Amino acid sequence: KSDVTLLTIIQFIVFVVVFYFLSRLFRRFLKKRILPHFGITENIQFVILRFTHYLMMLAVILIGLNSVGIQLTSLTVGVGVIGVGIAFGLQNITSNFISGIIMLFERNVNVGDYITVDNINCKVVAINIRSTTVVTPENTVLIIPNSKFIEGIVTNWSVLDPKIRISIPVRVAYYTNVQLVTDILLQCAKEHEDVLDEPAPIVRFKGYGDFGVNFDLFVWIAQPDPKIRFKVSSDIYYAIDKLFKKHGIVVPFQEFGYP
Repeated sequence: KSDVTLLTIIQFIVFVVVFYFLSRLFRRFLKKRILPHFGITENIQFVILRFTHYLMMLAVILIGLNSVGIQLTSLTVGVGVIGVGIAFGLQNITSNFISGIIMLFERNVNVGDYITVDNINCKVVAINIRSTTVVTPENTVLIIPNSKFIEGIVTNWSVLDPKIRISIPVRVAYYTNVQLVTDILLQCAKEHEDVLDEPAPIVRFKGYGDFGVNFDLFVWIAQPDPKIRFKVSSDIYYAIDKLFKKHGIVVPFQEFGYP
């Protein structure tokens, strides 16, 4: 059994540093020369390269420790006790790490997708191992733990078809001509430049509510961007308000009386 000296410690550090840079060179070689031939996405390439690096560095450290005279068997008990403590402390980090790997392989959410998570409309700008970075319509950058995407419900507006249907509810007074309302709603929808001709806008007469007659106007747009959705809804409401006032159509509201 050899003694651990200052010289062996320096040799160990030099050994690890040299192989760290060799690992980086090897990862670069894999990324540019090997992985592109397999048609693997960038997300999965990232996972493969990161794990390759971790495994290589673990092997280097173990070999280095053994070479300087530190027997791995003597570290087993200590590592085991420390590992239990770390496992409890890093439970959330581990969960997010595993969730990130699942996301990268399943590819249900990708960079550039418009999604809704925890009632937040946003655009995905980066998917990392531990967290995902998104940008909201207010241009706010959010860092969301990856476990949110695995454990919760996520709406992906971009995953299949970029066309999105917008629902615009409208209420008018009881005595209003329902056909006139239908014609006005369709006119406002068809005149908007972002509304698609196919599928065509439709109006549904929902029935009589507590304070008036209820309609739903459904339009389709080709952009899942939430900022575009909100703008189209706002523009159509402005147009509806203008024509309602022109034709004398009243929008009812609840009145509060006093005893």
